[in-house]
Amino acid sequence: MTEDLQTGIIRISDDVVATIAGLAALETPGIAAMSGGISEGLAKRLSGKNVQKGVSVEVGQLEAAIDLRIIVHYGIPIQEVCRQLQLNVRESVENMTGLHVVEVNVKVEGVAFKEEETTEEYNRLK
Repeated sequence: MTEDLQTGIIRISDDVVATIAGLAALETPGIAAMSGGISEGLAKRLSGKNVQKGVSVEVGQLEAAIDLRIIVHYGIPIQEVCRQLQLNVRESVENMTGLHVVEVNVKVEGVAFKEEETTEEYNRLK
């Protein structure tokens, strides 16, 4: 976003919008984690740039489009979680940046089971 005012220009970077969207997503009930994917991990290693895990954004002058890749908790209706996720992300980005969010696309890439979460937490402690 770029806004030209009498006092100067305001620019909001794509990374800022991606961070806001990612935090809003993780605060949504039913979301276990964000999914980074193979290509994102490769891009991070090659460029050295801090790529937001599971979040892609396109930010224009006044609008933003957001793509999310998520993992949901098992046993929760996926369509309900995704609708709430879209609302939470849209509201957070619009309130914090003033951008109009034209779309929030969600791709569910996995389901987290209780056993997996316990194993992942154990592996992180090692």
